[in-house]
Amino acid sequence: MTTPDVPRSDEPVADVTDAAVNEIVSRGPGGAFAVAGIATAIVMALYFAFYFFAYLPRGVVQ
Repeated sequence: MTTPDVPRSDEPVADVTDAAVNEIVSRGPGGAFAVAGIATAIVMALYFAFYFFAYLPRGVVQ
């Protein structure tokens, strides 16, 4: 049985330079904002669905 080639801890996994890191960081957190926006839209949609389909049909509380 053969084992897969696993890099040793003293071997670099990727050749990452400071310029590459700075270029990635300069793009900003666009993905995080997209995920937060989608999550917010889902929560708001659930709130309005509950309001229109469960709360309003019951009518006014007397």
